[in-house]
Amino acid sequence: MTGITPYLLFPGTAEEALEFYRSVFGGAIELHTFGDFGRADGPADAIAHGTLVGPVAIYGADAGADEDALHMGGMFFSLLGAAAPATLHRWFDALAVAGRVLQPLERREWEASDGQVVDQYGVRWLIGYEGESAPA
Repeated sequence: MTGITPYLLFPGTAEEALEFYRSVFGGAIELHTFGDFGRADGPADAIAHGTLVGPVAIYGADAGADEDALHMGGMFFSLLGAAAPATLHRWFDALAVAGRVLQPLERREWEASDGQVVDQYGVRWLIGYEGESAPA
């Protein structure tokens, strides 16, 4: 069994958001519009299903008329130990662009490093690692 992969519904910005996450995490995206699938329950050029496959996997689509678009409360996506410390710092900094840092990614008194950031799409991330010191 693999881990949980988030599937995010965006308010008409799925293509933009998935491109942003690709620029942050790397990997490849695949996008399918409602028109590609022959669906009439959304605008033909809206994203009906998109995937980011890479070090971080994300599914996304444009929210339909009867669906709520992304809003997060009481949760965040954890990337604790998901990559080398230098990579995690790079991801954190990239997610913070046009976003908001809640807690800087730095060494904590319990001998681990972590931080929290809300990206420009409203997704909250917890990023950190144990044991190694922060890159110079």
